[in-house]
Amino acid sequence: MHQTGYGVVGDRPLRKTGRSRAAVPTFLSIHSEEPLPEVAVGSVGTFLRSDRPAGGTSVTVEPGEIWFDGGTLLCGCPDCRAPMSIRLWLAVADCWQCETSIELTEEQERQARRLLQQHQMLESAALPPGSAAAVESPVAGPAPSAKSLPVPAASAEPVTPRPPSLPSPPRARRRRAAAATDAHHRLRPHTASALATAWLSELFTELPSWLVSLVFHLIVLTILGLLTLGEIEDRMITLSTIVSRNVRPGAIDVSLSQDAAQFQLPPPTDHDVNNPADRKILLRAEQDARQLRLDSAATETQVPLEQVRQRVQGSRKSRLALASRDPRIRVQMIRQEGGTSLTEAAVARALHWLSRQQRRDGRWKLDGGAKSDAAATSLALMPFLGAGQTPDAGVYKHVVARGLGWLLDSQKNDGDLRVDSSGNTGMYAQGQCAIVLCEAFLMTGSESLRVPAQKSIDFIVAAQFPDGGWRYRPNGEIPRSARRGDTSVVGWQMMALQSARAAGLEVPGETLELAGQYLDGVASRDRSQYAYQRGNSPTPVMTAEALLCRMYLGWSLAEPGLRQGFDYLLEKHLPAANRPNVYYWYYATQALHQAGGSRWDRWNKHMRDVLVQAQVSRGTHAGSWNPGHQHSRTGGRVYTTALATCTLEVYYRHLPIFRQIKLD
Repeated sequence: MHQTGYGVVGDRPLRKTGRSRAAVPTFLSIHSEEPLPEVAVGSVGTFLRSDRPAGGTSVTVEPGEIWFDGGTLLCGCPDCRAPMSIRLWLAVADCWQCETSIELTEEQERQARRLLQQHQMLESAALPPGSAAAVESPVAGPAPSAKSLPVPAASAEPVTPRPPSLPSPPRARRRRAAAATDAHHRLRPHTASALATAWLSELFTELPSWLVSLVFHLIVLTILGLLTLGEIEDRMITLSTIVSRNVRPGAIDVSLSQDAAQFQLPPPTDHDVNNPADRKILLRAEQDARQLRLDSAATETQVPLEQVRQRVQGSRKSRLALASRDPRIRVQMIRQEGGTSLTEAAVARALHWLSRQQRRDGRWKLDGGAKSDAAATSLALMPFLGAGQTPDAGVYKHVVARGLGWLLDSQKNDGDLRVDSSGNTGMYAQGQCAIVLCEAFLMTGSESLRVPAQKSIDFIVAAQFPDGGWRYRPNGEIPRSARRGDTSVVGWQMMALQSARAAGLEVPGETLELAGQYLDGVASRDRSQYAYQRGNSPTPVMTAEALLCRMYLGWSLAEPGLRQGFDYLLEKHLPAANRPNVYYWYYATQALHQAGGSRWDRWNKHMRDVLVQAQVSRGTHAGSWNPGHQHSRTGGRVYTTALATCTLEVYYRHLPIFRQIKLD
């Protein structure tokens, strides 16, 4: 900026256009303290672009440009392109000609502050300390500095000379701004009330919209806070009762003890309901377990209890399996089969944790080394179905509906449900998904599930090896020499076939016969212990899984191999906290529960205590189980929690084969 003593920007003067009074000079000194001359509204000069210099260089002022002139921050008016004075503390600019006001953007505000700081630094550098005369001089403008804002480069050709500045009289009074003078002339004839109205109008016009909104809402809230409703007369009659402490003749002194009458589920025998610490634990368990039985949307459609009892006492096992998951029947079955309030509370807490692990599209994911969303989703859905949760009923019906929807969308036309399974997880996932679809069809009776469930079973039947077993991939996808089944995969396929039979789906008899032949090939001589594959040594895990498959194929306790196998598990391989193996506990619990009697009572006492105590009770993983075994770590926390929950649901999840359940 070359000249700060006059109303110029760079090389551009303020010019007049149109008609104006003769007394108005073309150039005015910004440092002059004389009042501005009166000008007619509508004939005020316009800030014009300077003529193009001879050298071809033009200097124009565009809206948004900011410059410093005579101690004032200015910018171009977007309407008339006249200079607008900037009030930096309000972040607004006012046009002296068309009275337009604009709000500065954040970038313009930062640019203006930088320009103001540069100007102050230049003034402090130009004036010696204590030189007050230079500051108070009304004639001379600030000395130009080499650090002023950049201006257009000088052309080699001569430019039009600027008119000389007009000297100002010394000691003249300070003039007012043009905008202020104009406002003063317009407001002079108004009354005091009109002045107040104009002031309020200008105030609300200049204030930011957010501040006006804030003030308005504060006033409304204050008025609402002062409003009070009249007292509503209470028409109820309050009765005060006083109980006499005197013992009268003939009165009966009844001492009420805190017994288990208020508990719907039986408390564990090692907990005393009269002990404050134990009672607190039991009350919390009862409360958590009760939440699992609540479903306000299904109370009106529940089958009458007497009809459910008739189903339970009937001969059809599928009806018994369905009725046993009725929330009203589960309480009685837990009492009869050996469960407690703590086991059912553990189930409720586990389902709550599992529900929070579900993805938005309905699937679950394994968090261990294995990769199979199909296996994770089916394993997670199994305990929900076991607790009576269906897509139509239960507090977790939406969770079940999303999970089933993902499985159905992922199934191929041939019934393949392995989806993205990799490594050794393929046929594991197929068997587990088939179990879920068959159980969901059994519990809901929905025809939309019949075909997908049947297709999943057909895929398992076609995948069976010639030796009667199954392994990681179907029969047609591996060489003939590698078609050797293993007992671990066989167990899941047999459970799926059993679920299909219970649901009334078609299962070829040849498939079951071949499976029996496979079990003969991995059994010991007395058929009481079983190995992973032919030629391997028997293990308790494979023995428990194979014994359950034998029961699916029709074995009863009359078989010596079955009794001896159970005794082998009970004598040497009871559940223990220092030997966690949830996969083994899952299969052994089902097999021994089917056996019943003293064998089941002995196993159940160890199993339920170990699982309940091992459940995580605090933190983000509360309700889950830590994967402690090698195979559990491969599957991860979702896998371990799903199997542990299904194990604790054994009291009502699976049908006892050898005895009818009596509810009387």
